[in-house]
Amino acid sequence: MSKLTLPRKTLLAAGIVTLASFSAMPAFADKDVVIAVSSNFTTLDPYDANDTLSQAVSKSFYQGMFGFNKDAKLVNVLAESYDVSPDGLEYTFKLRQGVKFHDGTDFNADAVKASFDRVTNPENHLKRFNMFNRIAKTEVIDPYTVKMTLRAPYSAFINSLAHPAAVIMSPTALQKYGKDIAFHPVGTGPFQFAEWNATDYMKVKKFDNYWKKDLPKVDSITWRPVVENNTRAAMMQTGEAHFAYPIPYEQAKLLEKNPKLEMVSAPSIIQRYISFNVTQKPFDDVRVRQAINYAINKEALAKVAFAGYANLAEGVVPKGVDFATSYGPWPYDPAKAKALLKEAGYPDGFSTVLWANGNSTTAQKVIQFVQQQLSQVGIKVQIEAMEAGQRVAKVESIQSPDKAGVRMYYAGWSSSTMESDFALTPLLATASWPPKMFNTAYYSNPAVDKNLEDALKTTDREAKAKLYKEAQDQIWADAPWAFLLTDQLLYVHSKDLSGMYVMLDGSFNYEDIQLK
Repeated sequence: MSKLTLPRKTLLAAGIVTLASFSAMPAFADKDVVIAVSSNFTTLDPYDANDTLSQAVSKSFYQGMFGFNKDAKLVNVLAESYDVSPDGLEYTFKLRQGVKFHDGTDFNADAVKASFDRVTNPENHLKRFNMFNRIAKTEVIDPYTVKMTLRAPYSAFINSLAHPAAVIMSPTALQKYGKDIAFHPVGTGPFQFAEWNATDYMKVKKFDNYWKKDLPKVDSITWRPVVENNTRAAMMQTGEAHFAYPIPYEQAKLLEKNPKLEMVSAPSIIQRYISFNVTQKPFDDVRVRQAINYAINKEALAKVAFAGYANLAEGVVPKGVDFATSYGPWPYDPAKAKALLKEAGYPDGFSTVLWANGNSTTAQKVIQFVQQQLSQVGIKVQIEAMEAGQRVAKVESIQSPDKAGVRMYYAGWSSSTMESDFALTPLLATASWPPKMFNTAYYSNPAVDKNLEDALKTTDREAKAKLYKEAQDQIWADAPWAFLLTDQLLYVHSKDLSGMYVMLDGSFNYEDIQLK
């Protein structure tokens, strides 16, 4: 769930590229749903976004060939069916007919080819290139049949095509706008883009020629980024918004008392962890890494930072992701932590730095709590909560491990493919060290790499389960992270609003959204 920050001038340009004047519209037009979210959108191009929110919002106007329903089950969207060659290299898709893009262009095989040729071209430097670079070529077989040939078998391929990034863009719009497509999104979704003011709102309006009959059931959605937690909650109390996510945990009890609102708490696959840079002392010693895991009281952390709305991490991959293995929470045992530190040669502890990949109130509470916990076993921690630009510059853009300043790094991740490959490979494979992906631990274990690679070469579920379990067993033992918590999704909506849900990965499902 890493994020990028566009330069301010670029972001503000998005407010100029509009189809209508927002100032001419009432704050609540007929059937206009106002949704308050926690941060600004980094881009409206899902292939160039690393943050869940930007991709989730883009799903209002973009669709992919596959997706996930509100129960996180894989569903066909723009693809009606597919076949796979015996060697697992060729995927042939039959596409849905009679679908129009918002600009009137027909959805067909040419559109699929244009979108995937764009992301798989390294010269375009799109953030999601590494997610789709296994595609060697995309070919049009006939107007509604497309074939993708992979460089090597990849059994999680269909799940990756259901990821929120894997959308189909209008080829007409791609040709017209080129690199500026992020400011002129044209898809096949239930809503079409209306206007984006980067610091204040993004508005989409009903697409009258949507291919699903009688949808959508509202006229427009206004997305409002509201960074301050309490302001987001206050907008729900005053009726300025119909839906807000996330809700500050400390406000939950108060919002529950409002008879006009409904509070929802649900499990998620958003995993919270602290990575250790294992190439640097003292984190090159597994005993130190294990000691830190023992030194943090995860139950207390859940109460202090999440007001109890979090579950203790029970493995490397959270429950709800296919092939996750559970070991139970890592025990809190400060005496064991001190013994391990002494054994590793640090009887008096050591000094280090802990960075957080965001500066939200919750993130600050987490790192402050960890700082206090580690001080009790002699580890002195200097903390810093980073805003997005700092994070990109100091962590995600570092070209080689010897230049990495990161030591301990608090982060979160959700596998939006709902499959273990995307929960493990981007974060823990040797090939995923920054800047390619997000292995901020600089962890490298040949056995784990082989397990992950072999799991993608087989479609046999038993074989895959065994390989993923072996990988997770090794990672759990190696402890390149402090395994902390998984979020509980906490959101609130007006009782007049229905049909909108937060998905397990923190994205949205709102095709059936209705407003009384």
